[in-house]
Amino acid sequence: MLKAERFFTHPFGIILSAGSAAFLWGSAFPAIKLSYSLLDIQPNESSEMLLFAGYRFILAALLIFIFLGFTRKQLQLQKADIKPLAKIGLFQTFIQYVLFYIGLSYSSGVQGSIIAGTTTFFQILFAHFLYDNDKLSMRKGWGLLLGFSGVIVVNVSKGNLAIDFGIGEVLLLVAMASGGYGNILARNASRHMEVGYITSYEMVFGAIGLILVAMPGVGLFPFSFSLEAAGLLLYLSFLSAAGYILWNNVMKYNQVGKISVYLFLMPVFGVFLSLVFLNEKVSTYVFFGLLLVTIGIVIVNREKKSESPHIGMS
Repeated sequence: MLKAERFFTHPFGIILSAGSAAFLWGSAFPAIKLSYSLLDIQPNESSEMLLFAGYRFILAALLIFIFLGFTRKQLQLQKADIKPLAKIGLFQTFIQYVLFYIGLSYSSGVQGSIIAGTTTFFQILFAHFLYDNDKLSMRKGWGLLLGFSGVIVVNVSKGNLAIDFGIGEVLLLVAMASGGYGNILARNASRHMEVGYITSYEMVFGAIGLILVAMPGVGLFPFSFSLEAAGLLLYLSFLSAAGYILWNNVMKYNQVGKISVYLFLMPVFGVFLSLVFLNEKVSTYVFFGLLLVTIGIVIVNREKKSESPHIGMS
């Protein structure tokens, strides 16, 4: 325990852990788009998308269970915890990823990466209405304004200044709102439940919902996985599990305000990994929009001085 605390409080440990978590979450966008291509999942094939998401989170939960087993943390589900964990799973995994996977199929990896940065802003808005001691301030308001302005700017088409904000972008925004509310629920639950226990079981409940919704349309095993597609599925599961483990540990031993600023790296990594692996073409508006979102995230997170640990994007 002492060695873990020493590592996660050391400047190098903080940068490595928080930066790695942001990199893993950012890499999900091109990985999902590549998986769609390899499995021939088309934008109108929502059942296939949701089933694939269900596979991912069942495997991610299994990886966390294995980790908890090695660390001898609580594994057995308590009856009294089923309802709150199912509610977290509803918003943080089921609703968020129903909308996210479908929305991303209609949007680019770059746009999805930048819109994902708005989770922080939605979380702050929810906190304003749910907590008396976490109201919006002028500084937070400016951060929110800059962030949402960035989302609009990144969707300005090159050349004609038309706003290209379609169904994909709308679904992604609502998905981020659902994820932000799920984070609030998880934060409340973490007061009396271990965070790894919360995350693993909410993933299980959410994944079961995704699979049950998808099965009537495509069955349980419609895919023909190549080695590359299977590797991407395993990687997506790993990044959800590993991202949580790294982020939760660095949050555990440090002030939340000191660490949350690293969230701005997630859309940055997502954009540039999408450029590299998806060969997506972008205009200068994308980089300007990314800058606005990044500045907004930095502003709203710098003001956070004390807060209970919350779970990052899974």
